[in-house]
Amino acid sequence: MAFASVGLKDADVAKALEGCKDAGTFKHKAFFAACGLSGKSGDELKKAFAIIDQDNSGFIEEEELKLFLQTFKAGARALSDAETKEFLKAGDSDGDGKIGADEFAAMVKQ
Repeated sequence: MAFASVGLKDADVAKALEGCKDAGTFKHKAFFAACGLSGKSGDELKKAFAIIDQDNSGFIEEEELKLFLQTFKAGARALSDAETKEFLKAGDSDGDGKIGADEFAAMVKQ
């Protein structure tokens, strides 16, 4: 698991994924708390951001958000369009249509 380098426990990630396994049930705040990301340091959140930023663009774009759960576990479901748009809106504080590292850290710590 790539997130082991961030200090997340497999059991916590599994619990977080189980909590949003059905379409329409993903809530970013609950997921971040359940998997343990919300308690991580700034450096650990930068590592997590780099894992989620699959194309290494320096931003998490809508397509990467759609596949967010799959970065935690292969075979996890993709987020619905509505969940993806809500997630993007929650993190995109400057309105540029993507989430930067600082925006991601702020969203996780909300």
